[in-house]
Amino acid sequence: MQNDKSLSCTFSLVVRAIVTVTLCLTLAAGHANETDKPIVALDASDTLRDTLLTALAAKGDGYEPRTEHLFDDGSPMYTNRLILEDSPYLIQHAHNPVNWYPWGEEAFAAAKEQNKPIFLSIGYATCHWCHVMERESFENFTVAHNLNENYIAIKVDREQLPDVDALYMTAVMMIAGNGGWPMSNWLDSEGRPFFGGTYYPTDQFHQLLNRINELWTSDRQTLLDQAVQVSSAIKRTNETKATARKVGTGEISRALNQALGMFDAENGGFGGAPKFPRESTLFFLLDEAERNQDPEVLKAATVTLDKMAAGGIHDHVAGGFHRYAVDSRWLVPHFEKMLYNQAALARNYAHAWSLTADHSHARTATRILDYVIREMRTDDGLFYSATDADSEGEEGLFFVWTPEELDEVLGESDAEKAKRVWNVTGDGNFEGHSILFISSDLSELAKSFDTTEKQLVEMMDQWTATLLEARQLREKPILDDKVITSWNAMMLTALVEGSERLGNPEYLSAAEEGAQALWDTMMSSNGDLKRTFFNGRSSIEGTQLDYAYFTESLIALFDATADSAWLDRAVTLNDEMHNRFWDAASGGYFMGAASVGGTELAVRPKDIHDNSIPAGNSVALRALGKLYKRTGEPRFETRADELITVLSERIDQSPAGFYYFLLGANEHLQGEIGATQYAARGRVKATVELENNELIARVQLAPGWHINSNTPIQDYLIPTQLQLQDSSPMADAIYPNPTMHELSFDDSELSLFEGPIEIRAPLPELAGKSLEVNLQLQACNDTHCLPPETVPLTLSATSLAERTL
Repeated sequence: MQNDKSLSCTFSLVVRAIVTVTLCLTLAAGHANETDKPIVALDASDTLRDTLLTALAAKGDGYEPRTEHLFDDGSPMYTNRLILEDSPYLIQHAHNPVNWYPWGEEAFAAAKEQNKPIFLSIGYATCHWCHVMERESFENFTVAHNLNENYIAIKVDREQLPDVDALYMTAVMMIAGNGGWPMSNWLDSEGRPFFGGTYYPTDQFHQLLNRINELWTSDRQTLLDQAVQVSSAIKRTNETKATARKVGTGEISRALNQALGMFDAENGGFGGAPKFPRESTLFFLLDEAERNQDPEVLKAATVTLDKMAAGGIHDHVAGGFHRYAVDSRWLVPHFEKMLYNQAALARNYAHAWSLTADHSHARTATRILDYVIREMRTDDGLFYSATDADSEGEEGLFFVWTPEELDEVLGESDAEKAKRVWNVTGDGNFEGHSILFISSDLSELAKSFDTTEKQLVEMMDQWTATLLEARQLREKPILDDKVITSWNAMMLTALVEGSERLGNPEYLSAAEEGAQALWDTMMSSNGDLKRTFFNGRSSIEGTQLDYAYFTESLIALFDATADSAWLDRAVTLNDEMHNRFWDAASGGYFMGAASVGGTELAVRPKDIHDNSIPAGNSVALRALGKLYKRTGEPRFETRADELITVLSERIDQSPAGFYYFLLGANEHLQGEIGATQYAARGRVKATVELENNELIARVQLAPGWHINSNTPIQDYLIPTQLQLQDSSPMADAIYPNPTMHELSFDDSELSLFEGPIEIRAPLPELAGKSLEVNLQLQACNDTHCLPPETVPLTLSATSLAERTL
């Protein structure tokens, strides 16, 4: 687009003006010094000062201020407004000499009153480079003085306010060409960004502050014009259109080809370094592999999962995964561990296990879920957000090993084997230490140890238990102990799916307990859902992501338990989400409210693209399709169809950004896949399973409903029939005895099935690793009949493998 090209040129000119600073620039110094009295927010009134000091005192004796500026008794020299917040990340910065404001009306009012630009810094509690920039710049007196004199400085926890983060990340990507955290933004007093970037070393950051201040003083209109142009460009990226395009096999095929085209056949994954798991891509590939029995697609997914499980991105001691790898071989991770990665990867590994019957996938999924339950679960059954990359001031130190440490913990005999399994050497592979990773085939290693692969895996489990116990004695990375609704909901879905696919009822129990706790903690009586909970407080309103993800998890719980209370709550949440966030003008769901913290956003963003987690609109689509199939309520079908329509043009332009959305579209338009299905607008639930080498299909009907028997008296009626995938009837299927009834709209006697129905058939010869059968039926009540349906039911590879054990 011509406008975008012009905008890009404008960005370049302003960026050049900002960053072209003489190297001999003299830094102002000496304006902030050590003090013998505590300093609170520099512009604090007596009332605010008392409030801040009271909040500090309320932290108690165990509170450790995160700052180098301390009195001899360990109390902080500086305290700002962030001490009042319920965010671990903001509290980390509560004692910087920077006069930080939280996001809200007060900060923007101060910018207008003092006629200053805003410096907006966005990060999160477990972000390594956020910590680095804090130590280098925000703890620096010279930088702090510059910020305090010339700017209104605002700190945002991106995990608390993902819509604010999304808005300004879009700006940074436009201006700088790349993004990340910490995110650094310069805004006008209306919240419109005119410059941005990520991490800056101290000297460069200080120079930027000076240069932007000079421009604000001498050429402010240029910056204000830039802010208007950037905001307009963001609005264009946010637009959705109700077009007549359809999402079908063409878009699915192009998305699939793009994923396979990016697939790294040698190392697994998609693209080069830094390498992220890309769970949304894996969700899509596994669904496509199961739906179409495509071995090439399945291989791309399983090779990726295998390589990640072998790599250093996998915590071989405790289980679970780090956020990403800095290299293309998954060896050196960025060591933070996020709840959302654990949830998504547990689902992917459990799904892969169900498709392949490869026990390594089941083991990895189990270790993820066990790690989360053991180390990230609250006493109430909820889940913490993340653990830090750093401990003892060093990145990754908690997770790495030396040969001597393995000798001491495991004993020399076992340690020698463990060193070979996990590549622990004297030279190491990370700053003189070794990140554990597996580079050899376990079966070959087992042979060299004169044992079997199964026995070697059992030994590895014993070693990891011992190493875990020893590792717990080290200084641990900081735990981000806030609770986030959407991330908890992701974990609930993972536990439900893990329970089903891994056959562990304890995971379902944990999901039920967590869902009830999340509902009790985050849901208010007036229908408001909160986003975060920390230190007994929940002050942040839920975003569309929270409503969508929680809805998805409650549907999963309903499927697993048949408890209608979970479905009722899912319906309530979905209706609230639609009422609060649907864009009535152009469609799609906004990410959050128009006003955040009493401040109207320059642009109200929509979470459209599947990135590190599936987008809010993608999860909403999947939930809407599932709700329609389970309730039969037309509004859910209408909402799903509208959402597909408004995003169809975007998908046509770039299908690879919509993997989870396309999965949801496939489920909605083509039908879900699995051993449990819903039909007849939620009046019929059908399942299939194996028992004693016999296939059993079970059908449950809503009260007052029935289906035709397999031998209806009238020729024109559709018989209930268990069929092979080619629609031929399954031979020797055994049906229950029918009942004979007359209906109000038909005087003829009818042959019907009522109540719980069970159909048994010998297991047919299998061509592949999974088996799909079809259940043909037509549901009626006493007043009308619904259209005939063919319900696909899939037995997983693991179910089929069990008959050979």
